[in-house]
Amino acid sequence: MRILLIRHGDPDYINDCLTEKGRREASLLADLMEKETVKDFFVSPLGRARETASYTLKRLKRTAEEKDWLREFPAKLEVEDSVWLQKAYPDTRKEDGRFQTRIVWDMLPAFWKEDPAYQTPEGWRNTEVAAHSDLNQAYGRVAAGIDDLLERYGYSREGHLYRTEKGNRDTIACFCHFGVSCVILSHLWNVSPFVLWHSLAMAPTSVTELYTEERQKGTAVFRASRIGDLSHLYAGREPASFSARFCETYESRDERH
Repeated sequence: MRILLIRHGDPDYINDCLTEKGRREASLLADLMEKETVKDFFVSPLGRARETASYTLKRLKRTAEEKDWLREFPAKLEVEDSVWLQKAYPDTRKEDGRFQTRIVWDMLPAFWKEDPAYQTPEGWRNTEVAAHSDLNQAYGRVAAGIDDLLERYGYSREGHLYRTEKGNRDTIACFCHFGVSCVILSHLWNVSPFVLWHSLAMAPTSVTELYTEERQKGTAVFRASRIGDLSHLYAGREPASFSARFCETYESRDERH
């Protein structure tokens, strides 16, 4: 089996849609997807993902099934009662005298790197971040979502592996978001999501490709052959968006810090 995780195009987050650049990216992505044989398409309910998918779906005269668990990973962090978290998530704005919630993975690297728990397959579940957020619950919803989807195609989760009576060569494509893609990979590979959130940068409209490997009969694992592929943008001479990255050097004040 083959899974394509496709990030939305360059985003206008305020209006939850694509920028003009994002529309060019989505059109070039459709050129790539036109050559693919995809059994089923799935899409996040958020506007930027649906708009990205629309270019491919219109070109192929196909439809996509909306999956709520494919929306951008929704876990929110409360830093109000933790001085450590206030330092780990700097520049948190206040509203009515209280700190606003933060996206769980926007932590400064030095803080999660100094605590081995964030780097282990299960330790992250019992960290300061987990204690002050709905991280575990949100992660569980995504894990259940991808497992239910894979069961449709004959792959049932058993421990850290997938069992199958008869594997297949279907391809499915999911139009979604960076954060939730890392959570899906984390679940499939049994690694900490913090390691993936901070180690990968999947640019807008990038394609991450996973295949099953069934080296023992009836037992499958998922392995990536491409992560964050942007060949369709290179072919169209469209530069990659900076979205998903942070400043290359500290002095780069025009880049996200």
